[in-house]
Amino acid sequence: MAADSYTASGTRLIRTSDIAADGSLRDAEFGIFVEEAVGPRHELQSGDILLSRSGTLGRSFLVPEEANGHTYAGFLIRFRPRKSVEPRFLSYVTQSVKFQEAVHSQAVASTIQNFNADRYANIPMCAPALEEQCRIADFLDAETARIGLMVRLRDRQIRLTEERASSALEDAFNRASHKLTRLKYLLAVKPRYGVLVPQFADAGVRFIRVNDLLDLPGRAESLAKIPDSLSAQYARTVARPGDVLLSVVGTMGRSAVVPPELAGANVARAVASLRPQTGVSPQLMSTWLTTPSFLRQAVDVTSSDTAQPTLGMEDLGNFNLSWPVAAESQEDLLRATGAIRERRDNLVQLLRGQLQLLAERRQALITAAVTGQFDVSTASGRNVTDGVTAS
Repeated sequence: MAADSYTASGTRLIRTSDIAADGSLRDAEFGIFVEEAVGPRHELQSGDILLSRSGTLGRSFLVPEEANGHTYAGFLIRFRPRKSVEPRFLSYVTQSVKFQEAVHSQAVASTIQNFNADRYANIPMCAPALEEQCRIADFLDAETARIGLMVRLRDRQIRLTEERASSALEDAFNRASHKLTRLKYLLAVKPRYGVLVPQFADAGVRFIRVNDLLDLPGRAESLAKIPDSLSAQYARTVARPGDVLLSVVGTMGRSAVVPPELAGANVARAVASLRPQTGVSPQLMSTWLTTPSFLRQAVDVTSSDTAQPTLGMEDLGNFNLSWPVAAESQEDLLRATGAIRERRDNLVQLLRGQLQLLAERRQALITAAVTGQFDVSTASGRNVTDGVTAS
């Protein structure tokens, strides 16, 4: 279905991106809708199972009551369980290690992985009697809900950690000894957008996109490439070591400093290139671009005339910030903000590690239950998979 047929209301269209990793449906406020009538063949019913055949291959979604009448996108395949099968049990089977391994081992290798309905339908599985399926599903409903609560608590801790760090960074910049200035007065040249329409190539100039800003040094060897001739047309955004890159389309506030090994790279249209004046710390500027002060100003001036919110370069240059004047003051602030970021990153890394362990625990529990490795009638869920293999 073409994007120009999407509307603000009507029948919700479920896409792979609407299904979270735990199999839940993202909030309707983030969904899309279609106006035209949907035939019975494409209407979802409670108990249907949707499986992704591309991208997030194998992701599974059990259609709840509130999704009755919704429809689904082309990269999803719908299965409707027989009356002799408990839909919840079948949904859990699709989330088990054995099922997921079967999907990925048989996946057709192409530009994007693609797994059709016949391949899904022919994955072997064992199903006990309906009564036992219901017992297993009841057990897993309770235990995965408990794990889900712990996941939500960890997610909340991550958000609070990041919010507190942002507030601390803001306070560090807003010292009385700092001078209020505009961003453009700290730059050697005006900020610039990058390449408008990239043409990717096997060899050429390395190309930096928004997601690459999350770990720019770590992704240096795996960056996409564009032809030298195309990069030459955008000479003003060819990167130099110490340039500060900032996401300015859609996602706002991702920032990174260009390392020496990426000299000569170019950037996407959604990334602005900022070149600090001599004596202005690129690392400190990159840090300020992640603070609430920057984000508030970005929200105030962001254009919504395009498909994605876009920050104008003239507006960006006029952003106000509190900046230390002396070089020694910059070094002191850099140490202070570096310590804040290090504490934040260490705690977030720890919490994300716990989230990964919870996800692994959830899948191991599901796998053990649906394959009959323990009796769910007497299990508590807390230690039933100790010593049990997930495969």
